Amino acid sequence: MTKSQRNSGGLFLFAAILFLAFAARCAETNSEPLPVANSTNNWKLVWHDEFNGPAGASVDTNKWTTETGGNGNGNKEWQFYTTSRSNAALDGHGFLNITALKSPPQTFKTRFGDGAYSSARFNTRGKFSVKYGRIEARIKIPAGHGMWPAFWMMGEDIATTGWPSCGEVDIMENIGKEPDTVHGTMHGPGYSGAQGPSGLFRLKNQERFADDFHVYSVEWEPNEIRWYVDGQFYERRTPADLPAGKKWVYNKPFFLLLNLAVGGGWPGNPDETTKFPAVMAVDYVRVYQQ
Repeated sequence: MTKSQRNSGGLFLFAAILFLAFAARCAETNSEPLPVANSTNNWKLVWHDEFNGPAGASVDTNKWTTETGGNGNGNKEWQFYTTSRSNAALDGHGFLNITALKSPPQTFKTRFGDGAYSSARFNTRGKFSVKYGRIEARIKIPAGHGMWPAFWMMGEDIATTGWPSCGEVDIMENIGKEPDTVHGTMHGPGYSGAQGPSGLFRLKNQERFADDFHVYSVEWEPNEIRWYVDGQFYERRTPADLPAGKKWVYNKPFFLLLNLAVGGGWPGNPDETTKFPAVMAVDYVRVYQQ
């Protein structure tokens, strides 16, 4: 069975079950049902990366640009992003492993921290961007205090408008001290950082996101963005959710990003309990449009 068959079939069945459950509840209560992730059979796949290739190979440079540096990325992060295959490589079984490593102090020149941590970050800027659609990735995130994996998008016009005016959509973020929780957030002019409209999805029964793969997605339409985990809706944002007088900037092309940060103002920094190497395993990234 191929990766595509393995993942799309399960998602279709899960979405169908959810739809029937919500429809039944609506009939009983005469209330509007919560949104359910549309089956990918109703969408056209317009871009994807399945990360197929030999073990140790780098990402497809026709699709991704590898970022480098250790300036903290505006969040006081500790890692230095490298192009090393030790920090990011295909595993030979259809997965991209983004790996955070710990080295002796001052190994890397970073603005924050002790220069001991390295990781990887990728973007599709200038190679692929999307305006509206279903954007999803199947990912197994690492555990550990100070870990900060993310799958997100930024406005393609960032070079001319700057951040946050370009807009940012965080499809999935996790901070290691919250092992059962992921966040979906938008950032824009006048509502960025801690003021960005946000929602969260929490697992039940003390489960951890680091224990298995999950599908993180948004469905993005004019004047609406919806967030899902494994096809389950958990947040919707529209222009009505913005602070009074602030601009909705999600009506233009956005590019994609994947990264594993270490430390920073939000997650806190690694401590004696944090284990390295820490691996963010990405099964696929897919973009659909209707």
